[in-house]
Amino acid sequence: MRKYRNAASDYEYGAMLGENLNFAASEAYKLLRTNLDFALSDEQKCRIIGMTSSVRGEGKSTTTLNLAYSIAEAGKLVLVIEADMRMPTYTKRLHIQTKKGISNLLAGQCTGADVLSRCELHKNMWVIPAGDIPPNPSELLGSEQMRITLDVLSRDFDYILLDLPPVTAVSDPLVVSKLVNGMLLVVRQNYATRRSVAETVRQLHFAEAKILGFVMTNAALEGKKKYYKNYNYGYDYGYGYGEKNKTGNGKEK
Repeated sequence: MRKYRNAASDYEYGAMLGENLNFAASEAYKLLRTNLDFALSDEQKCRIIGMTSSVRGEGKSTTTLNLAYSIAEAGKLVLVIEADMRMPTYTKRLHIQTKKGISNLLAGQCTGADVLSRCELHKNMWVIPAGDIPPNPSELLGSEQMRITLDVLSRDFDYILLDLPPVTAVSDPLVVSKLVNGMLLVVRQNYATRRSVAETVRQLHFAEAKILGFVMTNAALEGKKKYYKNYNYGYDYGYGYGEKNKTGNGKEK
């Protein structure tokens, strides 16, 4: 059975971020970046994208950071907001010094200058961590202050990526979906079930969210050959992008 490095090892060593990606992974993120350019209108000065999944452990945060890195490599200014306030990891993962974040900013406890940090992965990449864990994340993310914050930040960046919690866990992504240009759904092959992905899509459609596509993680290869089919692009590390619902061979729960 093929084994993949788990999220814990990625978290600890950062071996799967930025310039540490292998060639195939880097190319797949460039493909995803290109597809986003086609999916979103050229008239938009700043493109605001929500990143979510159906359940935890699908590689959503790693995908978000690597997509942001690929966009930054193309010469665009990109901001990543850690909007998963319940389980923050960016401060430790990216060695961010400030302990304040988007929760503190939305609560009026600090200014944007207090929470905005340049990311160590690329000079064109900036990050706002989650900050202190609030008692009401959904209310903060769906607030008028959040809308104003995104409007102000969009004046200085070409892209804003929101790393959101899983749809089936909390309502946060559904609330934020009204404030973004579209949502990308991260799906881990042989991990997410068809039922969980279908429920995620159903909830996003019910919230009238625009689903831009699917990013498949841990997409195994047939033998050692690369493949490209229906906008799915798989390789050793395993990322893909597609318009169709691809969940791999995960069993129903």
